[in-house]
Amino acid sequence: MEASSSGITNGKTKVFHPVAKDVNILFDELEAVSSPCKDDDSLLHPGNLTSTSDDASRLEAGGETVPERNKSNVLYFRDGKCRIDYILVYRKSNPQTEKREVFERNIRAEGLQMEKESSLINSDIIFVKLHAPWEVLGRYAEQMNVRMPFRRKIYYLPRRYKFMSRIDKQISRFRRWLPKKPMRLDKETLPDLEENDCYTAPFSQQRIHHFIIHNKETFFNNATRSRIVHHILQRIKYEEGKTRLVSLNRLLTNGSYEAAFPLHEGSYRSKNSIRTHGAENHRHLLYECWASWGVWYKYQPLDLVRRYFGEKIGLYFAWLGWYTGMLFPAAFIGLFVFLYGVTTLDHSQVSKEVCQATDIIMCPVCDKYCPFMRLSDSCVYAKVTHLFDNGATVFFAVFMAVWATVFLEFWKRRRAVIAYDWDLIDWEEEEEEIRPQFEAKYSKKERMNPISGKPEPYQAFTDKCSRLIVSICVVIAAVFGIVIYRVVTVSTFAAFKWALIRNNSQVATTGTAVCINFCIIMLLNVVSELQWLPRTESEWENSFTLKMFLFQFVNLNSSTFYIAFFLGRFTGHPGAYLRLINRWRLEECHPSGCLIDLCMQMGIIMVLKQTWNNFMELGYPLIQNWWTRRKVRQEHGPERKISFPQWEKDYNLQPMNAYGLFDEYLEMILQFGFTTIFVAAFPLAPLLALLNNIIEIRLDAYKFVTQWRRPLASRAKDIGIWYGILEGIGILSVITNAFVIAITSDFIPRLVYAYKYGPCAGQGEAGQKCMVGYVNASLSVFRISDFENRSEPESDGSEFSGTPLKYCRYRDYRDPPHSLVPYGYTLQFWHVLAARLAFIIVFEHLVFCIKHLISYLIPDLPKDLRDRMRREKYLIQEMMYEAELERLQKERKERKKNGKAHHNEWP
Repeated sequence: MEASSSGITNGKTKVFHPVAKDVNILFDELEAVSSPCKDDDSLLHPGNLTSTSDDASRLEAGGETVPERNKSNVLYFRDGKCRIDYILVYRKSNPQTEKREVFERNIRAEGLQMEKESSLINSDIIFVKLHAPWEVLGRYAEQMNVRMPFRRKIYYLPRRYKFMSRIDKQISRFRRWLPKKPMRLDKETLPDLEENDCYTAPFSQQRIHHFIIHNKETFFNNATRSRIVHHILQRIKYEEGKTRLVSLNRLLTNGSYEAAFPLHEGSYRSKNSIRTHGAENHRHLLYECWASWGVWYKYQPLDLVRRYFGEKIGLYFAWLGWYTGMLFPAAFIGLFVFLYGVTTLDHSQVSKEVCQATDIIMCPVCDKYCPFMRLSDSCVYAKVTHLFDNGATVFFAVFMAVWATVFLEFWKRRRAVIAYDWDLIDWEEEEEEIRPQFEAKYSKKERMNPISGKPEPYQAFTDKCSRLIVSICVVIAAVFGIVIYRVVTVSTFAAFKWALIRNNSQVATTGTAVCINFCIIMLLNVVSELQWLPRTESEWENSFTLKMFLFQFVNLNSSTFYIAFFLGRFTGHPGAYLRLINRWRLEECHPSGCLIDLCMQMGIIMVLKQTWNNFMELGYPLIQNWWTRRKVRQEHGPERKISFPQWEKDYNLQPMNAYGLFDEYLEMILQFGFTTIFVAAFPLAPLLALLNNIIEIRLDAYKFVTQWRRPLASRAKDIGIWYGILEGIGILSVITNAFVIAITSDFIPRLVYAYKYGPCAGQGEAGQKCMVGYVNASLSVFRISDFENRSEPESDGSEFSGTPLKYCRYRDYRDPPHSLVPYGYTLQFWHVLAARLAFIIVFEHLVFCIKHLISYLIPDLPKDLRDRMRREKYLIQEMMYEAELERLQKERKERKKNGKAHHNEWP
């Protein structure tokens, strides 16, 4: 879900200046005098906490007039000329003064200009404003290989045949009668992003004449300027003579500085409409066209997101939009499967037999306290099971396996187009430094870096393994605890005073167990984040990400796997139940099957987790920011109208979480797992995921634009290791859905009965008429006198027929008690088992063949993009040659004019 962010208003290129209309600080006349850029840290300007009405009355009484200041100066030094590229924040009371002084002295030595200002509400807080002059930006842009525009793009239109041209004309005529696409953004409100219409090349000061430079102050946009300044700060020493004591991150870790961030480009709100007055700045434009709830159905302005937040965040939203768009067909088919179950509910022979089985008495599902029950009492659960387990389930499972492959293959193509448009094809990651959190914990153990040859901290392999093993053991223990809870609670609820809970003891047990499991999941997720410390940022994206994902994936899905494949499978049979620690009888499935438990588990966990995540993503920052504003009003009185500068507004916002985009990706990847792995048991999962993601895109956008400080614009070529994790989930989903259909659902037993044991046996039919008698054939008979003493129910069942019951029924394929081998497996059991194994093998091989065929047929790079890349490479070489030739010719003419022509000149 994306759109190009280029547009033209009134035939002219729209230029956006960083203006913040709601920021209005009144300075004294001496402070308002224009002065050169300050780089002396001794010039500390105290902030002015002003009341607008008080200052106005004071100036009027003194016969002075309020000078109108350019409101964009809040993003500049006090002279109104030097743009603020970066902000550092520290407290004067902090004892790390010496390190900070050395660091700031080295900052000035690198050519950066500096200005300090105290906070308006707390004089102990000092803001350090940094500005990078043109010379510094050019020097480091060349070192960092920053790509900048140098020629307008020439769009090549391939030759089209007359027949195709005629078809295009007919299609265009037909489109005129159709309504305009409502999801496309209004291009008139979007700025003309020049770099998207230009060829780019790594910046070079020697070839500066090749680049399109209209204004040196705006040639590097704000995000690029901040990235260059951050690059410089990461390589500046804060202690003399020690080569390893560098990096701003270390100073943030040891408390020398409280915060470091680039500025937002003014306010995201405006009194004027964006349609009539245009956008005040890019932040305002992003809010109106992207983060506002009124545009929830619109495509995302990805080019503008990339320009403001960087390629890494832009790629995340591009992937999230693509994933959300691909969920539409999956949600539609899943809803169709569910509605198919609703429409065929009255024609389901199995549901009819369950609802009419008033004479079939089922054995108790727990020891002593659970009563006998009629099979017809589970009529509602049998109908609900049919909604999810019907004839269309197998088709949907195959469709979702193919859908996952198509989603990943087309994402590769989409990513290639984005990488080309954003100049990420040839980009390579820079050499990274050790994270200060890792260095602080493992500084005592060092080893030689084989690349740099310098000693550095390291984490022993045994330490890594021990942490992983302990974490997995904790998860297994939590699952074991949930199993114990289920087997103990079902008896407790069966003896409960309230009839509603007593009659629905299994459902109550499942519901409470799922809620407790959700709380354990969220608790262990928090604990897991404290267990591992990545060594560098790249390890964060790879090894650390994989470990954290595996832990949280197991934590989230362990109970679901238990319900799907173990619940009710190893319970034994009445009279010979298997017990846990020879005490607790293992839990059985509901008389209508185990699929209803799996549906409840998935539905509750999915809804609760997505609701909780959305609250923590937006609600928590909103509450924190509201609390900060409340404290300011309490300290300075609600009657005073305080106007803060932009750096103080941003400082009072919440910083982006320490894990960057990890939590955002993890939430969506885990949701993708829920959507695909057990989708055969819960066809509505894609629909729930789609509804959540439509909200998620705007929640994340609103959070990035309004609630968080502006993150540093960083680059990335793709979504990293997450793509490999998605492929692994796609493979796992084929296996799990095969087992869910074959083992958890009753699809295979019904199929075997229809073709082998039902009224249509041997006729090759499998309609509803062939399922007559299926319920009775799937239940075995047990003699009540064969109960163990500790399993014998308190009731004798006389409430059903007036006399004590002699026999009850249970779900299994076993011989009756009077046979030669009492309670032995019947021939039908082995037929069903063989059919299940055969189905798993056929299903997996068939789906994997389809997946590999689709992967082979869909190329990773679109043909038109490949042609564009080749043509661009050719044109760039020609343009560079022509530009160099033009420069040499100009120099030759100038030398001739000055009488300094030389022989043997070229060309």
